[in-house]
Amino acid sequence: MLFRSTVETDLDRLLGCVVDESISWAHPERLLSFLESGHYHHDHIWVAERDGEILARAVWWGFPGGEPLALDCVYVHPSVEDRVGLAAELLRHAHAQYGDAPEYHVFVANGWREDPKASAAIAWRWEAAGRAGLTEELERLRYEWTADMPMPEPSARLVFSGEDDDEVFVDAFRRVAVGTLDFHTRQALATTSPQEQARQDVAEYRKMPGDRSWWRLAHTKDGDLVGVALPSANNAGPVVGYLGVLPEQRGHGYVDELLGEITRFHAARGVQRVVADTDAGNAPMARAFERAGYRNFAIRLVLSPAT
Repeated sequence: MLFRSTVETDLDRLLGCVVDESISWAHPERLLSFLESGHYHHDHIWVAERDGEILARAVWWGFPGGEPLALDCVYVHPSVEDRVGLAAELLRHAHAQYGDAPEYHVFVANGWREDPKASAAIAWRWEAAGRAGLTEELERLRYEWTADMPMPEPSARLVFSGEDDDEVFVDAFRRVAVGTLDFHTRQALATTSPQEQARQDVAEYRKMPGDRSWWRLAHTKDGDLVGVALPSANNAGPVVGYLGVLPEQRGHGYVDELLGEITRFHAARGVQRVVADTDAGNAPMARAFERAGYRNFAIRLVLSPAT
């Protein structure tokens, strides 16, 4: 078996890797579109082949010109008897080249555990990812606000303003991270200093398609910093990029006003739909989305290396 990253001449065969399971995957239209935009790159698409036939394929997503950030799709040909073993070996070969194993993101419908087809599609991929070192499991709730929903009222207590200096946002992110319920932030802080973790987060948000000028700081009318509200966008459209309240300001309902500011900002631009994710274990944030008229429409499963 040959394990390798792909080249342009592999494209026709890559497009022939068709998944008929109830799971998100790099379907032909997505593959072509993301190769064109640079979010997929042949160096970040790996295959296992025998005698010129692709028996497994793995596709990673990243920002154009950057490193692979997330595994998007795992495919194994139906003829393969041990698809778990082959998929795991393919992932291990790619991880050896990447250094750090990127997370695996899988998008599924609500109630996927009660859907035999969806749960079966997840099960073997989950096992293969675990064998390849992605043993940390996280479930995230996906929310959406649409233009037919009520608009959150403007804040009567907070003043929102932009700030050109990234270091101001770095400091705000650092302060917000104290006591956070966000899994990824807590995971990063296990191995990274608070300042460096905040700087990395700001750098990642700068790479997103959302405009940097949209970012807002929230202050009380007396000038005390309350938190951060980042309207943003990804490849699929407008998103709630980031919001957080400083520890000393928590317990006053400010999260609703930060989320309301992000929602109103997008709506003022004529946006019809805003999407957001939060960890299934972050009940306060989930309740804030629901109070703001956001609807839980899907699930994102994230498998990552243990810290």
